[in-house]
Amino acid sequence: MNLEKFQESMYQLIVETSTRLPKDVRRAIQAAKARESAGTRAAMSLATITNNIKMADDQVSPICQDTGLPTFKIKTPVGANQIVMKKAIYAAITQATKDGKLRPNSVDSLTGENSGDNLGGGTPVIKFEQWENDYIDARLILKGGGCENKNIQYSLPCELDGLGRAGRDLDGIRKCILHSVYQAQGQGCSAGFIGVGIGGDRSSGYDLAKEQLFRSVEDVNQNEELRKLEEYIMDNANELGIGTMGFGGETTLLGCKVGVMNRIPASFFVSVAYNCWAFRRLGVSLNPESGEILDWMYTEGENIDFAQTEAEKETAAASSGEGVIQLQAPITEEQVRSLKVGDVVQINGMMYTGRDAIHKYLSDHDAPVDLNGQVIYHCGPVMLKDEEGQWHVKAAGPTTSIREEPYQGDIMKKFGIRVVMGKGGMGPKTLAALEEHGGVYLNAIGGAAQYYADCIKSVEGVDLMQFGIPEAMWHLRVEGFTAVVTMDSHGNSLHADVDKNSLEKLAQFKEPVFK
Repeated sequence: MNLEKFQESMYQLIVETSTRLPKDVRRAIQAAKARESAGTRAAMSLATITNNIKMADDQVSPICQDTGLPTFKIKTPVGANQIVMKKAIYAAITQATKDGKLRPNSVDSLTGENSGDNLGGGTPVIKFEQWENDYIDARLILKGGGCENKNIQYSLPCELDGLGRAGRDLDGIRKCILHSVYQAQGQGCSAGFIGVGIGGDRSSGYDLAKEQLFRSVEDVNQNEELRKLEEYIMDNANELGIGTMGFGGETTLLGCKVGVMNRIPASFFVSVAYNCWAFRRLGVSLNPESGEILDWMYTEGENIDFAQTEAEKETAAASSGEGVIQLQAPITEEQVRSLKVGDVVQINGMMYTGRDAIHKYLSDHDAPVDLNGQVIYHCGPVMLKDEEGQWHVKAAGPTTSIREEPYQGDIMKKFGIRVVMGKGGMGPKTLAALEEHGGVYLNAIGGAAQYYADCIKSVEGVDLMQFGIPEAMWHLRVEGFTAVVTMDSHGNSLHADVDKNSLEKLAQFKEPVFK
């Protein structure tokens, strides 16, 4: 094999997967947009999402700033040297990270140190399989942490909120899948896709679930029982009303694929792999001798390029026109207390990124900058430094906020922070602190990394780089940074309301369907 050419082909696969959604996913998102009523929060969110997809296409930049844990699934002819292929993939990963197509995401689990190049123990994941065909089948999925954290595994029989007992049968499996959609809420960047693995042990069940995500959204399951189950889930999961970003709406699930394998008598696992709307999954077939790409996968059917339609222009205007509240940082308590759930706001001025490492640090140390009246943005951006040493933001969407729940309220009160922004909402401890202190939570659109990067006009500085690029505190000057108030200083939480309402709707699916 020409390893130089194979490495180049793997680099192309990585870049295309990170920056360009496959056709089947685009069609699913387009269908979701058609179902939403104009002027709703869901419609605004989907308009932002499609705008972001278009920007990623045009700029060849990451669709989402969390480029996830690269997972390759590769089938090779007998005799292919998998050792040298793995080395070439490592080199391609390193180059793609250096070029800003991947965010450095490989972190030592004991020290917390970021390798900086996406290489380390267990990363990336490369799974080889031999087959009798005379070409290489290489597929890649980039699955971010926000949706990975919403994976779930059930051991049957079990008791499920809203659904009661789930037994060791097809109907119990049905209940588990519906519950998996409910429990994700908006934290996995809904509307999303799920892969389901029935059977196996705990590890092989999850492997089977993730393997389902490599199937086309539009394929038909050859197993008749599983085909009916997939169709049932797609017909009914969207009745839960969770909607895009958990804002409520008509579409919560964009795809469901189910696989089955044998198990041992004592165990019955149902494993669910949740994937966000930014479903980055592509594949290529390659010549095993030259290493050249022969064909691209997931390219069948109509391509949706998401050129801005008149309806989208109207939605965009609604998100930036009359009724949109302008906030200039630093922000006063009086301004924050005037906001209520459902308000659309635009932030101008400075904001500061802060993720897991920053929140832990701030709980025990002084802040490196004055945060009184300021905005903390739960974000781990993709950053590149130019020849003059100036940092530039390549992607900057929100990360899942709930991870900061143990720290957030205390840190807001300690430093006088008025606004925290991320995705998916936060819990009761933070809600109580918002009311006591005079703070607000803003929900940005998950995965809209190019849309938000365009709102960032300059990088004014950075602190705590010892935590790595995603976890550092970046000082960002922004204009027109749009988000929705979903938790206010009056004890109201859209996330708690949607959770309560969707649980009530989940209960309608309690009675048996498959017998």
